[in-house]
Amino acid sequence: MSQEMLDRLAIRALVENWVVWRDAGDWDRFATCWHADGRMMATWCQAPWREFIAASIAGWEKGVSILHFLGGHSADLAGPRAISQTKMTISQRAKVHGVLVDVVCTGRFYDFLEQRDGRWGVVLRQPIYEKDRMDPVDPAVRLTLDPALLGRFPAGYRHLAYLQTGIGYAVKTDMPGLQGPEVAALYARGKAWLAGGSCD
Repeated sequence: MSQEMLDRLAIRALVENWVVWRDAGDWDRFATCWHADGRMMATWCQAPWREFIAASIAGWEKGVSILHFLGGHSADLAGPRAISQTKMTISQRAKVHGVLVDVVCTGRFYDFLEQRDGRWGVVLRQPIYEKDRMDPVDPAVRLTLDPALLGRFPAGYRHLAYLQTGIGYAVKTDMPGLQGPEVAALYARGKAWLAGGSCD
């Protein structure tokens, strides 16, 4: 098997381990997905990985329920660096205006990865939020949303942001979506990363 194929298998395993270990609360193994300078950019938390884990644990203890599912995957490799894109959904359950709902957001994990000392790890994970929806768990229940609050957020994750704002998170309002200047800037950063530049 070629070295490139081994690297691609290792990257795919890294992406899958991230989701399984994070959603299972297997924090010790989840920590091994990151490099020391790794950072997470989520709607509700933008932080170095250790702080992201601490915030995730605090959320678990408050009953926050966020799950991830993965789909298709692609990786661009340049020596010890890679940009990985993986189709995903984020599913979060919580009460909105007293009604238990599920929000499902579809998008991609856009990962800046590097191989250091023979190990691939995450340097930066930036999700791309493409579309979302909110559904009452009981379909017979009627739910009315505040249009002003909903309109504060980009179309790709406005229902997710609505829910997260309601349970007390300060949600970032300029995350990349399917189109627009934010995702164009992200793609440019990805090209720079593969060429040896910074991920910032």
